[in-house]
Amino acid sequence: MEETTAYHVPVLLSESIDGLCVKPGGIYVDVTFGGGGHSRELLRRLGTGKGHLYGFDQDQDAEKNLMSPMGATDGERGEKSASTIADDARFTFVRSNFRYLKNWMRYYGVPQIDGLLADLGVSSHHFDDAERGFSFRFNAPLDMRMNKRAGQNAADVLNKADEARLADIFYLYGELKQSRRIAAAVVKARQQSPIVTTQDFLNAVAPLFQREREKKDMAKLFQALRIEVNHEMEALREMLLAATELIRPGGRLAVITYHSLEDRIVKNVMRTGNVEGKMKQDFFGRVQTPFELVNNKVIVPSAEEQAANPRSRSAKLRIAEKKESKI
Repeated sequence: MEETTAYHVPVLLSESIDGLCVKPGGIYVDVTFGGGGHSRELLRRLGTGKGHLYGFDQDQDAEKNLMSPMGATDGERGEKSASTIADDARFTFVRSNFRYLKNWMRYYGVPQIDGLLADLGVSSHHFDDAERGFSFRFNAPLDMRMNKRAGQNAADVLNKADEARLADIFYLYGELKQSRRIAAAVVKARQQSPIVTTQDFLNAVAPLFQREREKKDMAKLFQALRIEVNHEMEALREMLLAATELIRPGGRLAVITYHSLEDRIVKNVMRTGNVEGKMKQDFFGRVQTPFELVNNKVIVPSAEEQAANPRSRSAKLRIAEKKESKI
């Protein structure tokens, strides 16, 4: 398990898989495979029948984790597990952005699923890999693409987007009040020379941040740029709406979020069935929503988990169950 741990420590592992109420023989999707920790635990509970798990990840680095060992025994069955997750006939890896969930399920002939798990946080692997440009801790090329085969990277955004668009990105995705000043500083800097590395970016904007808030604001700034590069909000909306259609009555949706932007979208879909959070009522005034919340209050990691894995400190888990259709 050493490779998996180095890549990414799964957050809220037991709580999220418990929340799915895995049915032996069911069909499940882990749309954020990453290091494979959640997928391995889900498979351990799936049983030996016709159950199947589809794991999505657009990052080719994540695909390498298919070769990490499954573990010596399966706790639920007391049997020898497959040597790696790649050897497990119950598992299919899909190298794709989860926004295409519906298309891929149609491709595999899966009309309905029993549950879906999403851990929306950026893997610790991405922050620790200096060459990917996700962190301001390293001077590296400004890339930030989850899918390294995709087109536009972070440097392209900073050098090509107009000032108004940059201000919108920093305000909407980073919730930075001085977004216009930051955008103006970026435009001024790129007129002198292209912004190519993380250090170029920091040199352009660092004078605008107060020292006592510098790290927090830099984190928000890099978050905003990453969200824009990877179209994360659009992808999340498409995936959740597809999940709403695919999950069968009685099936469950479990989502781990890390910042208010994505958490708001998840909460709205679970409570109302739509991204905007607009309540729909029938003729009698009854709220019409496809889901019923399993936990009205978000589940957060234990103090022990937060101490062991600092990345988990901002994590929130929401779980919802698909209602029975009355039509």
